[in-house]
Formats: sequence, C-alpha cells, structure tokens
Amino acid sequence: MPLLDPKTWQSRTLAGGEYAVNEPATGETLATVTLAAAEDVATAARDARAAQAEWAKAPHFVRAAVLRRAGDLFAAHADELREWIVRESGSIPGKADFELHVAAQECYEAAALASRPSGQILPSEAPRLSYTRRVPVGVVGVISPFNAPLILSIRSVAPALALGNAVVLKPDPRTAVCGGLALAAVFAEAGLPEGLLHVLPGGPEAGQALVADPNVPVISFTGSTAAGRAVGEAAGRLLKRAHLELGGNSALIVLEDADIDAVISTAAWGSFFHQGQICMTTGRHLVHASLYEEYVERLAAKADSLAVGDPHRAQVHLGPIIDSAQLAKIQGLVESSTARGAKLAAGGTHERLFYRPTVLAGVDDATPAYAEEVFGPVAPVRSFADADEAAALAAAGPYGLSLGIVTRDTARGLDLAERIPTGIAHINDQTVNDEAVAPFGGIAASGTGARFGGEANLEAFTDVRWTTVRGDVAPYPF
Repeated sequence: MPLLDPKTWQSRTLAGGEYAVNEPATGETLATVTLAAAEDVATAARDARAAQAEWAKAPHFVRAAVLRRAGDLFAAHADELREWIVRESGSIPGKADFELHVAAQECYEAAALASRPSGQILPSEAPRLSYTRRVPVGVVGVISPFNAPLILSIRSVAPALALGNAVVLKPDPRTAVCGGLALAAVFAEAGLPEGLLHVLPGGPEAGQALVADPNVPVISFTGSTAAGRAVGEAAGRLLKRAHLELGGNSALIVLEDADIDAVISTAAWGSFFHQGQICMTTGRHLVHASLYEEYVERLAAKADSLAVGDPHRAQVHLGPIIDSAQLAKIQGLVESSTARGAKLAAGGTHERLFYRPTVLAGVDDATPAYAEEVFGPVAPVRSFADADEAAALAAAGPYGLSLGIVTRDTARGLDLAERIPTGIAHINDQTVNDEAVAPFGGIAASGTGARFGGEANLEAFTDVRWTTVRGDVAPYPF
C-alpha cells in the first residue's frame, strides 16, 4: 500500500491557493498541493502548542518508539520515497538513497535523545536540592529548502519531536512532497499523536508568519544567507532563538604532495554532486602551482565525461537544475566570469534545465563565479604558491561552512585547517559530508554555528531550567 496518497496527504484546507509541483527534468506536473497563508500558520501554531503539553509528559520510551518506527518506515517505503526525491528534486537515485539513509539515521539518533540524561545536580549554599534539567521549548518552526529536502527537514523535525516538542514545518513548495508531506505520512504511520507535526508548504509569506508567530519560540532555518539574515533579524527583534544554516563557498585545498590520480574524482564530486546545489559544494579549488595546469586539464576531462540527463529515466551523473531562475543565475555567473577573463575549460552550456559540469581556470578575486556562491555545477580553479597563500585564500570571503584539504601529510593538513575558520573541515576529502551523529553548521555568513546533530540538538530544541527543593519554607530577615 503506498505511503503517499494525494487524496489524503493534506488533511487541512489551506488558504494559499493551489501549486503545481513539477518535475524539473520534464516539466511534468507530479502533484498539486495547497499552499499555506499566514492565517494557516497561526492556526497550526496554536494547535501545535495545545497538543505539545501532553506529548512532553509522555514517557521517554513512548517518544523514542515513535522515532524508531519512523526510521524503519523510511526504509520500508524506500522505493516509493526514492522516486519522489528523484523526480521532484532532480536527484540521481544514489543521492536519493543517501537522503533516505540519513533520514532513518536521524530518527534513530533522535530516539536516543529521548532518554538522555537531561540535567545536573548543583552544589548550593542553602540546605536544599539544586538541579538543572532540560525542558522542551514548546513549538519549533522549521523552514527547509529544496536541495536536500528530506534531510534538511528531518534533521530538525526528528530531534525536536523526540525531545517533547511539537513542530510546524514549512518546506519549499518546489519539493513539498519529499520535503514535507512525506514526513507527515511517515510520522502518522509511526503513531505520532495528532497535532504535533503540521506541514505547511508555502512561500515567503508563510515563512515570515512562522518566524513572527508568538506560539513558536524557536526557528530552525536552512536556506540562503540573504534569507537567513532576514530570519535572524526578525527573530532577534522578537527575542527568539533562530538556528541558521546558510550558504557557503567552500574551498578544497590541494597541496603539492597530493595524489593527483586520486584527487580528481574527489574534486569532481565536491563540485558536481547534485548539480552543485548543496551548501557545502566545493565552490573554490585552490591548487598548488606545481599541479595547477594538470589539475585543470584533468578536472575538465572528468567534467566532459560526465553524463547529464533525466535521472528517473536514464543512468546519469547529474540531473536537472531545480528551475529556470536558478539556471539563469548559474549561467549569468559563468558568462560574467569569462567576460572578466576566466577561461572556460569545460562546460558552460545547457539544454533546457540540464547544465553541463563546468570548469573555470584563471580565476581571481574579481571572478564572480569564484567570489560568490554559485549553487550550480561550476568548479573555479585558482593556483597558490605556498601554504600561507592557500590559508589566506581559503579564509577570504564572507563564508565559513566547510573545508577540504588533500595532502599525503595528514599532520600538515590538520595544521593548515587550524588556520582557516570554518564550521567543518575534512582532511583528504572534499567538502560535502553529512552524518546524523555529527554536529553540522557554519560560521560567519554560513550560519550561527553547529546546530544539528548530537549534543547540538539538545542545545537547539530545549531550554535549561534551574529548580530547587527545600524541606521547609525558607526563612528571611523580614
């Protein structure tokens, strides 16, 4: 029996109008969903707050059991969900399988959070028991994007629920099903009580209403830096916590002792996986001058060898860009870069939404596709003379999300990583990595630090309460 039924997947009538969810590869309409308006957000937040109190009182093993069943259901319905991820977001099947694996693991890790020790016994100057404990924040608002829709929703939804909260989730309407309605169906089948998870596909109006709603004290936002700044500013005025995971322009540093035969595959994956539509994508290739010419030549040859096409109907390496607006941005950055003197070593062309993996050589600080986040399959390559220059180049710019360093001397790689401010660093790997057990987040224009995974989830979705208990009423001088 299918998990997702268009007749029942939106149980509430929403006021934002109908929206056609299209397949980027073909333009075919996959589903029609109803979008949320501001009044729908207010209703959902009130209902979530009303339902949350009983859920917070539920024994930890009850909450954990729901999360474990949800994890199992992502595996049990993998075939159905994989097709939605492939067709709705333009993912190749391997990327869809990775999302499903991570989604299950996020649920299993969240289940373990439910029974974690939640406080400390404190010393006190008075004759009393003094302790802290973590309590649910209440209702968590989650705003998730299109590029890895399942992962970027579940990584907030699962731990928030496990820790006793209710959730209002606003997925990007372009991936309303695999980024939102699929989660609602999974948790309903897993036995989550009604009223605890509200899925409201919508645009900026719905997102703004969610941030502003008085019943939603915590916002978990993943998206562009520009939108994240607006979310953070609005939340700050309301004295709300906003966990922001934003854009990046991550560097891959290839030192002179790197194995050039091994590094090209790593480099191509970092820039071209999911058409470069990932916040951690390798946006800058910094290569030692002694390897630079060969690196450009071989990376360009690798790019030319990759198949681009419809991932649902053919075996390809890259699928389509999500929509025409994003494709126009990519094409504009590449064209303005070559106009400023960058050399097009590979790619730079497209057919409909299928953009060829692109390599740019001869880039500098003024090259738009080097200086800005492209969010497309574009690999700008720049040379450096020594480690000091590599560190300075990698640290330059507003972002601080991920970093990759390739070297045969791992101690040297670790030392170099210490000189470059980022939230994530990988030695002998590219910049795109994610695990449910690991903290995830960037610094500076890439976000507000590690807010997902492990201990970070406790910080994100609970408040610390200090409590004292005395045997007798405390005496005072007056």
